[in-house]
Amino acid sequence: MRHLLKLLSLVPLPVLYPVGWVIYVIVFHVLRWRRDQVANDIALAFPDRTAAERARILRQSYRNLADVVMEALWGFSAGAEALARRVSFENTDPIDAAVAARQSVVLLTPHFCNWEWLLPAGGACFGLPIDAVYQRQRVASIDRFLREARSRFGGMPIPREDFIYELMNRAGTPRGYALIADQTPPREGRKHWSRFLNRDTAFFVGAEKVAHFLDSPVLYVAMRRVARGRYAVRLIPLALPPFDRDSGADDTPIMERFARQLEAEIRDSPADWLWLQKRWKYPKPESAEVTGNRRRGKR
Repeated sequence: MRHLLKLLSLVPLPVLYPVGWVIYVIVFHVLRWRRDQVANDIALAFPDRTAAERARILRQSYRNLADVVMEALWGFSAGAEALARRVSFENTDPIDAAVAARQSVVLLTPHFCNWEWLLPAGGACFGLPIDAVYQRQRVASIDRFLREARSRFGGMPIPREDFIYELMNRAGTPRGYALIADQTPPREGRKHWSRFLNRDTAFFVGAEKVAHFLDSPVLYVAMRRVARGRYAVRLIPLALPPFDRDSGADDTPIMERFARQLEAEIRDSPADWLWLQKRWKYPKPESAEVTGNRRRGKR
């Protein structure tokens, strides 16, 4: 499987796009994979949109994902110059400042646009090694291929279960720590609840802990689609040290700021978010505190 993926990653992107279209037709029209779930999530998130508008978001989200899968496959073998032509960074000042200060930085990004290109493109662009937390794949050959492909420009993918050890081991070395932060935390784990897309939504709190431990700035990595296979990236500061003991400088939890920024991005371009992930896996307990678009409840 690893060798097959390497071979496929050498296929030119214009050739891969038609393959992605076939995958889209099969997944969306034939298998109808998670269509009911996604349609319901979109309807709850955008009750003010017409049925036709929501149907377009649904269809385009699947179409975009098919393109992203093909782009990710091509990107696993793409060189730094080829990636730079397709991913442009509009501002690098926050990273440049961290490099000059020999300071680590926490990079938070969602499953938005082509998140797979962010790590290699950032690693090739910045003068700072970027390590990304990821979920280890069950198939060992695929996991090995992904680790090799994602680490080509100085970064290192870190399995989620090894992250704390690696963080403690590298605490004295300035690095970028990239986390895809819109995934659902385990039901039994600690989490931050926010009112997000009209629903009570749980977010991981690990990024907040990492930022406080490293005394590092936290940046939201915002990606937008410029054209097919071309993206622009902005680095938006979410929180800057020094931190107090419990929250960011303005007393708003870092993950709440992440949720608000992500929600704005989704409302602006809804089909670019990964709706196929099961984002709302369980309800909010009655005792949980929720922030966001309504007042906090009591503990």
